[in-house]
Amino acid sequence: MSDLLQRREGGVLHLTLNRPEVRNAMSPEMVSGLRAAFAQARDAGDVRAVVLRGAGGHFCAGADLKAMASKPRDFDSMGAANASFGEMCVEFAALPMATVAVVEGTVMGGGFGLACVADVAIAGTSALFRLPETSIGVVPAQIAAYLVERLGYSEAKRLAVSGGKLDAQAALAIRLVHAVHADAELDAALARTLHELLQCAPQAVAATKSLIAKARFTPPADLVQEAARVFARAASGDEGIEGSTAFVQKRKPRWAP
Repeated sequence: MSDLLQRREGGVLHLTLNRPEVRNAMSPEMVSGLRAAFAQARDAGDVRAVVLRGAGGHFCAGADLKAMASKPRDFDSMGAANASFGEMCVEFAALPMATVAVVEGTVMGGGFGLACVADVAIAGTSALFRLPETSIGVVPAQIAAYLVERLGYSEAKRLAVSGGKLDAQAALAIRLVHAVHADAELDAALARTLHELLQCAPQAVAATKSLIAKARFTPPADLVQEAARVFARAASGDEGIEGSTAFVQKRKPRWAP
């Protein structure tokens, strides 16, 4: 059975981490499968949103520590595996379409990081978040940048150095996740979230994600001219014309894939 399940529903690609016997801990096959799925979604031209979740009531336990312990720990192989996971996170973050993480049960280590990478994170009340790396003598290496991006420097540092543990409500309080629902209501909450996301113009979403990513590191004054070009390109393009026309005509816009 595949470590990663894929399902298309219209413009939505659903990806399910599928190693429930180990709480969906990351295997090399899962990482390579995610990288391939992200590339296909990016190149397909008609994927409007990507949903990431886990099988069996858990999101992801991070690295497969039992598998790691059973293999020789040489510097090169450990570094290569970690880098591959990091590249997968970069590719997830760079997807031009909206991304959603639906998390429940165990959300640990790399799984914690993936929740931070997603544009929207929805949690079940069963979700338990933990950054165990420093408590077992390793480092939250590839996810560090995403922790800081989502949580801010102070909160990210506190959790990382303390082997932080959070329940779903605590995760909501620090905006690690954006909503919490009973586990049985997660599918309905996801459907509502996707309905909202699919109202937005796909090219505008891609341009907005790119501009916001750049705005994290660029002073506002240095972005004025680039932001003006991005806006003018959107407003004068097919989506901008359709969107403004639909607004005037009091109808829903019809977006091309």
